[in-house]
Formats: sequence, structure tokens, C-alpha cells
Amino acid sequence: MALFFGKKNKNETPEDRRITDVELTKITPNRFQPRHVFTDDAIDELAQTIADHGLLQPIVVRRFDEDKFEIIAGERRFKAVQKLGWESIPAIIETMDDQRSASLALIENLQRENLNPIDEAKAYIDLMKMNEMTQTKLAESVGKTQSYVANKIRLLKLDNNVQYYLVSGQITQRHGRALLKLDAEQQNKAVEMILAEKLNVKETENLVEEMLEGPVKKVAKPRKRRNVRGRTGRDFKVPINTIKKTIQMVQDTGVRVKYNEVNEQGSYQITIELLND
Repeated sequence: MALFFGKKNKNETPEDRRITDVELTKITPNRFQPRHVFTDDAIDELAQTIADHGLLQPIVVRRFDEDKFEIIAGERRFKAVQKLGWESIPAIIETMDDQRSASLALIENLQRENLNPIDEAKAYIDLMKMNEMTQTKLAESVGKTQSYVANKIRLLKLDNNVQYYLVSGQITQRHGRALLKLDAEQQNKAVEMILAEKLNVKETENLVEEMLEGPVKKVAKPRKRRNVRGRTGRDFKVPINTIKKTIQMVQDTGVRVKYNEVNEQGSYQITIELLND
């Protein structure tokens, strides 16, 4: 079966199609929903918007039993009106098979551009399998470059534990791609260091290369470099600003103040002189 995208769906919609109120108790989520995480804050925000302005767009469902419907598009809206205590929701009832229902659910979420990287990658895999598409053809269909799609799919090679940190936002996609050179055990050790030492991407790439060279060089270089940067940049920031504010307060009283700063490895020196007029 061919995959339908964008405006083509609208052109195929029957002109006499109507919006119908469907009871919430008769609706179930899409079995092919690629989004596995719906944050409470986002649903609460959408619910408040609907409460203030109404539901501006009906959801799309399909009938899969005599009196049951499955969501094709609009699960966030469905969850939001559930929170508001609505008994029914405006819906457009479509007729389609599993394959097209799954494709449309995936496409709707991809077009919103706020899927986490792992769910997005899995959605691309599902679309290619369901519609027998190459990465190049899929990329054209969803308006992405082939390299963009390929980089997303590569993230699925990460260990499941590492994928969790990526989904939760504790590491970035660039961190994840850097870790792909390592085996599962090394990936997990590297992630522990990334989180503990707050490594940026370049430092992570250096760490990966050191881990590949051998166990002797695994830790020494990154830790020495990161401790110096971390303490001068992060741990000393608050006390330094406090000292400078105090100097400014003294200057505001009319006293002349001269100070000098010296940033050395593991220390930060501020010398203060009070001058006579």
C-alpha cells in the first residue's frame, strides 16, 4: 500500500464528511501511537487552553468495532478533554485499515517536531517497514534529509539504558552519537562520567577516543581537565559575584577600591586595596 502524506489526505476526504460528537468512553488510543511519553504539564497546559478557547480542531478516529473508536490523530486533545471532565469530543470518523491508520498516526506526530529522538527514530523504522520504503524515499516524504533520518535511526544502536538518558534529556543526541563507537558496557561507563562531570560534546568525544585506546587512559585525562574547569567556572561563580557586589557597595560609599583577579588551576585569587584620596 502506498503511503499518503500532506495535502493528499485532504483531497481524499469525502465532501459530505461531518464532525460528530463521540463519547469519550467509546474511544481508545491508537495502538500504533509512536509517542510513549505524554507529560502532565503539557496536557494540563493544553487542557487550560481548551477550557479558555474551546477545542479548535476535532480529533480523527476510525471505527474498529460496532460501538468503539480508535484515535488516528489528536490523542493529546483527547487526554486534555478527559482532564476537563468532558463526556464527548468532536471527532471526524474515517474508514481505513491498520496500515494507513498507523502511518497517519506516525506522520502526525513527526510533523509536530516534538517527539523525543528515540520515539522519532522508531517511527521512521515503522514507516519504512509498513510502506516498504528506503531511507531516502522516507526522508523525501517527511521533508527531511537522508542524513537527518539516518542519524536518528543510528541512535537505536545505543544501549537501552543510554537511550533512557537521551529520552529524559540528560544527554543530547550529539552525546549519543559520540557514544556509538563504544560497546554497551563502555557506553554506560561513559554516560556515568558525562553526568558526573557535566561533559560537553567535545569532551565526550575525547573520552570515547581515550576509552578506545585502552583502560589505562580511560579516566585520567578527562577528570583532570574537567575538575579545573568545573570549579573555576561553576563552584566559584557565586562567591566571586558576592565579593564583587561587596566591592561595589564599598565604592558606593565613596571609598576608592582597587582589586586584582588571578585565575589559577584549582584556585581563584582576588586582592583588594582600599586607597586614601
